[in-house]
Amino acid sequence: MWLQGAWLGVVGMLVLACGKSQSGRVLVFVSNEDSGDISVIDAQSRAVVRSISVGKRPRGLRVSPDGQSLFVALSGSVKARPGAPRDDRDDDADGIGVIDIRRGELVRVLPAGRDPESFDVTPDGKTLYVSNEETAEVSIVDVASGHVRGTVAVGAEPEGVSVRPDGRFVYVTSEASNEIDVIATGAERLVARIPAASRPRAIAFAKDRGFATAENSGVVHVVDLEKNVPLGAVKAGEGGARPMGIAVSADGERAYVGNGRHGSVGVIDLRAQRLDRTIDAVGARAWGVALTPDGKHLYVAAGPDVAVIDTATSGIVARIPVGTGPWGVAVATVPKS
Repeated sequence: MWLQGAWLGVVGMLVLACGKSQSGRVLVFVSNEDSGDISVIDAQSRAVVRSISVGKRPRGLRVSPDGQSLFVALSGSVKARPGAPRDDRDDDADGIGVIDIRRGELVRVLPAGRDPESFDVTPDGKTLYVSNEETAEVSIVDVASGHVRGTVAVGAEPEGVSVRPDGRFVYVTSEASNEIDVIATGAERLVARIPAASRPRAIAFAKDRGFATAENSGVVHVVDLEKNVPLGAVKAGEGGARPMGIAVSADGERAYVGNGRHGSVGVIDLRAQRLDRTIDAVGARAWGVALTPDGKHLYVAAGPDVAVIDTATSGIVARIPVGTGPWGVAVATVPKS
């Protein structure tokens, strides 16, 4: 019950944000892994209004809880296929970039271990949990001081990171170990390993359940967040789906899954735990996904552009050119002034 209450609190904040969005400006941020920048899209005009240079290989994105900052994972590792050697790297390029949303500028780079890929921020905005793919660990970063205050060993090639809405646990998908690792935020230690299908990628929450994508298996795992045990899996799309990013509607009823090089988005009915429909021809590589605050549109880093989907009709209503190699998507509402 406490977890359901925490989730309802998050939903309440999302509803509040939706109400404020009428007097604010909704911005969509897209990390472009190959061109080293962030494209900023005005959701009303559906046009890129700014490009922010941030450094090498920007991937994971998160907006701070207060809506003032955008965090972006930067990596000095050379882009390569899984398991390939990565000898030619720039250690100085690793970190979490901090962008002042109002100014549209990179203002800080926080240390975050080797090869940061994805991360999440605690509800109080004070701590980042960062997956370090090359070293099989999670770095714990204090935002205020800019210091790494500890690490936790996890499975091989950690990828997706999500802090549970109540802030007590962090869930980390480990691609090469086929597991979801659970870290207790108070003790900063591993408390559970949940088995997963091949190459788990990202995880999102709805009420007392977690939903984790598994790229090579074409499914989304369902996880009991009270007991940290698997509850089954849901097909993420038709044949060939390669689920990557996932976004859950504010009411916790639907999940939208970017199906990678299958080029589709799967829409999952979370109440029935079944695939509701597949939206095809989204793009060459449907990766990161994010919903606007009102839930009416889904932005997909589709490669080579960003696809905008009307969630009511499942139609693609716009394609927006961005930088090279769009990877992650995040949304924020800022005052129009």
